[in-house]
Amino acid sequence: MEWIKDYNLILASGSPRRYELLKKSGFRFKVFNIKVDEKYPEYIGVEEVAEYLAGKKLKESIYNMDLADRDIVITADTVVISNGNLIGKPESLENAKIILESLSGISHKVITGVCFGNKKYKICFSSVSIVHFDNFEPDEIEYYIKNFNVLDKAGSYGIQDWIGICKIKRIEGSYTNIMGFPTQLFYEKLKEFISKLN
Repeated sequence: MEWIKDYNLILASGSPRRYELLKKSGFRFKVFNIKVDEKYPEYIGVEEVAEYLAGKKLKESIYNMDLADRDIVITADTVVISNGNLIGKPESLENAKIILESLSGISHKVITGVCFGNKKYKICFSSVSIVHFDNFEPDEIEYYIKNFNVLDKAGSYGIQDWIGICKIKRIEGSYTNIMGFPTQLFYEKLKEFISKLN
């Protein structure tokens, strides 16, 4: 990919799934693990939260890094929305169980907000996918939370593991967005961004 060869990408995220997806997209990048307070103003709508938090992470990352002119920082945040309510990462396995019970047999939205840029320019956007879950039996939820890491995932599940393989009827939108990073949209937006910088 010649269009990106003169730029240095920095993924400001500790997410192993975002790391994996960006790597599989063919990009070379460094990782800067940023921790920010994920609070957001009460006046913004639930569908704006992911992009707001991604922007907050970008601002904090740029502030804390000594960036060169050709460095581009990438941040993201993913939220799950069910019945108009925001569902974040579970606080405990018991909380994860309650969340999965609430998602059983219904559809929900997964929104990932992505921001990237440098000290002069930035771009932010969101990707929306809809997940249609089958009904969960109590023993299926027990199996899932005991055998998979649910505590680091919004909505208490990862589409790439058992629950995604066996209990999702269908999805609308980007699969990688549900994993936490909408790769196709990111690729196109970054390409546009680079063309405007040159």
